Amino acid sequence: MNLAVVVPTLNAGSLWHDWINAIKSQSSEISITLVIDSGSTDETVALSLENGFKVHNIKKTEFDHGGTRQMALSLIEFADIVVFMTQDAILSNPDSITELISCFSDPSIGAAYGRQLPRKNADPIEAHGRLFNYPSRSSVKSLQDRDKYGFNLIFISNSFAAYKVSALIGVGGFPLMAIFGEDTYVCAKLLTKGWKISYQAKSEVFHSHGYNIIEEAKRYFDMGVFHSQQQWIIKEFGEPRGQGIKFITSEIKYLLKNSPQHIPMSILRNITKYFSYKLGRKEKYLPLTLKMKLSMNKSYWKNAHER
Repeated sequence: MNLAVVVPTLNAGSLWHDWINAIKSQSSEISITLVIDSGSTDETVALSLENGFKVHNIKKTEFDHGGTRQMALSLIEFADIVVFMTQDAILSNPDSITELISCFSDPSIGAAYGRQLPRKNADPIEAHGRLFNYPSRSSVKSLQDRDKYGFNLIFISNSFAAYKVSALIGVGGFPLMAIFGEDTYVCAKLLTKGWKISYQAKSEVFHSHGYNIIEEAKRYFDMGVFHSQQQWIIKEFGEPRGQGIKFITSEIKYLLKNSPQHIPMSILRNITKYFSYKLGRKEKYLPLTLKMKLSMNKSYWKNAHER
């Protein structure tokens, strides 16, 4: 089995040393580690080449969440399994990738994702997000589980996910010009085509974000845009509101036990996320200049306007 690891980079900084050390310590035999760099000005590219990675350079303006990953597939045509990661997702132990791809012994599995643990020094709100979305028990989901999981059935993260290349190509690959959620899009496609998705809880990476309230608002605006533009996903899997309510309830309970002083900020953040998401769902009625201000992915709007 030929295994490829693909990671987009842009000025990965000091954390890149940790990423490299972790990937080089893996027990799995990795055929190629492909770095898609969007114009780093630090030592990201030099360190990548020094450690034997293949580097493909693109302009910063050319980066696209779906399109860049789809382009990567053309550079690893020999691969049977591809693991997509992000530059800030640090593998927790030498068997992380081995555990992630072990599920592919089942021919019905089209994709798998691992458990993301809070990074060191994560605040309680940040930590809860990872603990809620990435439980300690593994699971396998299929389209028949739609009533059980609802919208959460299509949860997956390209910060640390593996795909059977033939399955990925078979459903058309990643969407081009996606503002957000290229992994969710493919997960939904795989499920509707009869593939199963595996969550591998024993496969772990350290990965979380300490977004401030403005960054969180922009992220949820983009999420709303994605759901607005991919209405077929909503029709197939339902609205995400049920999972949102579960998340808020869980977060309040977690903070009551671990950090009550964070509850006011939690409430403010969740209200902000809700209205930002709703605004994103109405993006077609908003002027381009406003969308660029509200969005985390400003280059998407610039490229879309030019296109």
